[in-house]
Amino acid sequence: MIPWLETDTPFPDVSKALTVEAPGLLAAGADLSPPRLLQAYRNGIFPWFSEGQPILWWSTDPRMVLYTSDFKVSDSLAKTLRKVERSRHEGGRWDVRFDSAFSDVMRACAAPRRDGPGTWISSEIIDGYSGLHALGYAHSSEVWLDGELVGGAYGVCIGRMFYGESMFARVSDASKVALAYLVAFLRGHGVRMIDCQQETGHLASLGAAPIPRSRFLEHLRAAIAEPPIRDWTVGAPLAAPGAGAPAASAASAGSAAAADKSGNSPAIPLDG
Repeated sequence: MIPWLETDTPFPDVSKALTVEAPGLLAAGADLSPPRLLQAYRNGIFPWFSEGQPILWWSTDPRMVLYTSDFKVSDSLAKTLRKVERSRHEGGRWDVRFDSAFSDVMRACAAPRRDGPGTWISSEIIDGYSGLHALGYAHSSEVWLDGELVGGAYGVCIGRMFYGESMFARVSDASKVALAYLVAFLRGHGVRMIDCQQETGHLASLGAAPIPRSRFLEHLRAAIAEPPIRDWTVGAPLAAPGAGAPAASAASAGSAAAADKSGNSPAIPLDG
């Protein structure tokens, strides 16, 4: 059984998370206000729940993470990155921006996918993270083509710790382009780790790997104590796309699959 949280109830220690039935599930209830979300992320906890369920809070073990130095760039993605970067500097069809359309990125991530229904991202989730964005904690990386938003990613940044949430693509490779620019920016600002939360094949293809929750929390505590990133100005993607990271055959081009918590959460036993 897991505890039910009221609005003023603190989170239990992550060591109390379930290990069977719903591994990583820690608690239910409370709200998605910015203070509650920040408290969660600072303790290695994230929300994930399906429509009709209460808010469910998780702390998985092991934890899927992407070290920014391990991001994998395939040959095809490297070619796309060079094309997009040339276009940005020559006033061409492509552009990459940070934080110019945060809510639009979230809504696109929530939309039905070509191979399935919409994600777990509800209007309640969008409102909560939009509140974090207004406070400077949540950020989006956006890919634009002919003035239209065609791909993006969003997440939460506290100190020098970034927590990835979801990505979307409407044209080939757009989500991976958004991620590549984001990874390069974060690496350049001393962010060593991106929290990916749950293990998927798509994330593994991009260089992510599971680590023990204890190691994740040790890194998190040091990273969130670092000063925040103040200037979210888009820079060049990985200096030489693919350099310093092993090439990989990433997920199929044009896939709208996201590096996110997709699917439905399980039925949950509640205490109280």
